[in-house]
Amino acid sequence: MPTDMQFVSTKEFAEAHGVAERTVRSYCAQGKILGAQRIGRKWCVPTNATLPTRRNANKSISPLLETLRREKDCGMKGGIYHHTQIALTYNSNHIEGSCLTEEQTRYIFETNTIGLTDKAIKVDDIVETTNHFRCVDFIISHAKAALTERMIKHLHALLKSSTSDSAKSWFATGNYKRLPNEVGGIETTAPQKVGEAMRTLLKEYRAIKEVSLTHILDFHHRFETIHPFQDGNGRIGRLIMFKECLNHHIVPFIITDELKMFYYRGLRNWPSIKEYPLDTCLTAQDSYKARLDYFQIKY
Repeated sequence: MPTDMQFVSTKEFAEAHGVAERTVRSYCAQGKILGAQRIGRKWCVPTNATLPTRRNANKSISPLLETLRREKDCGMKGGIYHHTQIALTYNSNHIEGSCLTEEQTRYIFETNTIGLTDKAIKVDDIVETTNHFRCVDFIISHAKAALTERMIKHLHALLKSSTSDSAKSWFATGNYKRLPNEVGGIETTAPQKVGEAMRTLLKEYRAIKEVSLTHILDFHHRFETIHPFQDGNGRIGRLIMFKECLNHHIVPFIITDELKMFYYRGLRNWPSIKEYPLDTCLTAQDSYKARLDYFQIKY
């Protein structure tokens, strides 16, 4: 077995991808999982291996996703991709305390410079803004891929790379938290239980045959309750929601600063009153639909 490659058991791989272990063993025997090796009577699977594509998987791409990918790949400015990058990055960062204005965010995206300002700007605000642009590109490129632990951790690594947090010995960039944390005074999942909680969440979510907006919001609430990372959970969670909307032909939405308090109220009350977050997200969805109408994109 190569020493430069890490492996997991078929059971661990099955749990991480939400499938039966016997299915993984069958894929290995058929040579459908690249790099899988048989050691004695057991199969070992590379940690970075992916599931083979199922023939009946829904791989259709919505007009919105097709447009986002086309405009991203050609570097087009002034379209829905341009709008999405700036609006999603500015609002999601601003909710978490970034001091950059929307115009400054636009300037960074359009020119890759910060421009002149008479106020001090935190370096981390700039770094995380450029990192968030990369995260948006990633979810557009991988919108139709299955949501996995590896993907979620990769998003966190993209978001927090080269920040002051990433230089801290206790801060696990691209990995689950090492220290307990809370959000809004509410306790979250203990670090030693995060991995199991995330695998359970992903397994149950992937078992849903027809994902709806309610399912995506339920996933988001449970994700934020687990709070798997030391920092960046809100932004990663909102990126996941946007990706999953694109994946399941649901018009995505961007939580703006004006909707922030309603959004937080919705998360707090989700288990008992689902109308709160649904109303907030539907309002945000209407705003995004207005942009799609302007750019003449069907939905």
